[in-house]
Amino acid sequence: MKKTAKVTSSARPARIIARPARTEGGTWLVKQEPAAYSWNDFVQEGGTVWTGVRNFQARKNLADMAVGDEVFFYHSVVGKCIVGLARVRKAAYPDPTANEGNWICVDLEPVREFARPVSLEDIKAQTSLQDFPLVRQSRLSVMPVSPSQFREILKLAEE
Repeated sequence: MKKTAKVTSSARPARIIARPARTEGGTWLVKQEPAAYSWNDFVQEGGTVWTGVRNFQARKNLADMAVGDEVFFYHSVVGKCIVGLARVRKAAYPDPTANEGNWICVDLEPVREFARPVSLEDIKAQTSLQDFPLVRQSRLSVMPVSPSQFREILKLAEE
């Protein structure tokens, strides 16, 4: 969840737990309301610090991200579709917008916009995507995507 907040000097640094090295890159999905921060905003800025995540499961997912991991950018509330592909530019570090708690953020950069956004209805219509986290946990703002689900979404975006 991308939010802008004033950083105070009383913010405690988050404790980051080292993750084991992976042999294969991870794939993810992040959600954002386009009225607050759209794909176009993201592209215009050339990337962003993905701050404001305040859910423990989403925080764990951010912590599991590694530099180079691919990330779907999903417009929530209005549009409800995956509009583009991003990449993790910097792995998890303390969220400067958090005034308390061990919250973290990552840096993301845009890779490419989809010529054909993949809607939530498109995803739900695919039997191969019935276990897609967006279908099962629609309120989670940062979620893992399996390699097979990732490939299926990319195919839908290219149709």
